[in-house]
Formats: sequence, structure tokens, C-alpha cells
Amino acid sequence: MSMAKYVMWGSYCEGVLEKRAPYREAHLQGLQAQKESGILVALGPTADVTKVFGIYEADSEAAVRQVVEGDPYWQNGIWTDYEVYEWNQVF
Repeated sequence: MSMAKYVMWGSYCEGVLEKRAPYREAHLQGLQAQKESGILVALGPTADVTKVFGIYEADSEAAVRQVVEGDPYWQNGIWTDYEVYEWNQVF
């Protein structure tokens, strides 16, 4: 049985480009590890860097939330809120 897919929409803090700097390397390393483990399919900011969008493949929404909340960007207020939705990928 294949795992469910989830999408995550979140918001960035004001002044994100400056404020993220101390956490960016750890953030990117974490994303690489998530990609290698198979839970992270894709993730990135909108062009105006106000929102973050991610696609995950996991056995539960809780597993996705654990990954998001373990990210340095969440822990240090770079991401200010987020929502996770189970996603039915048709195409």
C-alpha cells in the first residue's frame, strides 16, 4: 500500500530574508535528510517569500506535523503558521 500524500501551506515572518539567515543551513540540511528518507517530495517559498508550500508522502498527518515542527524555521519563528491537508493526487 502506498503512503498518503499531504500538502503543507505556511506563512513566513516579516523580514524573512534577514531573519532566516542563522537557521538556513540547518533548515536546508534537514530538508535534504527528509528528501532522502522519502517523506519530503518538494518544498519551497512562493516567489514573494510570504508563503511556504510543501508536498509530503507519509503514513499520517501527525508524521508530517512532526517533521514541520522539527524544522529550525518553525522552531525559531521563521514560519509563523502552517496547515496540513491530505491530498488526493489525481495527475
